[in-house]
Order: sequence, then C-alpha cells, then structure tokens
Amino acid sequence: MPTHLLTALPAFLAYFAVAMGLLVLFLLVYLNVTPYHEVALIRAGNAAAAVSLAGALLGFAMPVANVIAHSDTLIDLASWGAIAGVIQILAYLAARLTLPQLNQDIPAGRIAPAIFLAAISFCIGLINAACMTY
Repeated sequence: MPTHLLTALPAFLAYFAVAMGLLVLFLLVYLNVTPYHEVALIRAGNAAAAVSLAGALLGFAMPVANVIAHSDTLIDLASWGAIAGVIQILAYLAARLTLPQLNQDIPAGRIAPAIFLAAISFCIGLINAACMTY
C-alpha cells in the first residue's frame, strides 16, 4: 500500500466517523420531529415513508459531503453538519405548512406528497451544500 494512503487513512477514518455520527444524530432527530414512525412504516412496505425519509437523508448528506471536501478541521465538519441538520428540519416544517395533510398522507402511503417532501429536502440540501463552499 502506498505511503500516502497510509498517512491519509487516520484523517479519512476521523472524517468518516464524524460524518456517520452526524448522519445518525440527524436521523434520530428527524425521526422524532415527524409525527409518524418512518422505520415501522418502511418495514410495513410504505413507499411514501421510504421516499420522504430518503429525501431527508440525501438532503442532509449533500452539505455534509461538501463540508468534508472543503473543511480544514473536524470542528468545521461538526459545526456545519449541525447547521445542515437544522436547515433540513426547518425544510420539513415548511413542507408541513405547505401540505397540512402531510402527517396523514405519509402513513397512508400517498406517494405524491412524499415525493414533494423528498424534492424539497433534496433541493434545500443542494442549495445548503453550495452555500457551504468557502
């Protein structure tokens, strides 16, 4: 194995571990903000829950990935990751205002509102990632 790979491995592992920690933390917060139980719904075959949760995770992961590519420290990653999480939660709350029946639509398996929520999450994540380029 080339020497430069071995010397970069600790930084890779540190950034990966912090990013995975941020992802798990975001997922736990998101699952507690939504009034329905996505994991149980997904296990039951509810595609709407899977689509909406996938959109939220992708919307969060994009800015985190961008920060990894542009940050100098793990503190930068953790700080900007927390901001990305807050913005994704705010995007979900805005979607709930736009679609007042969302709390019933996702558990009922209605895919159109789930796609809309996923698209909002994805678009906000993309804009968020672009804003985190410094």
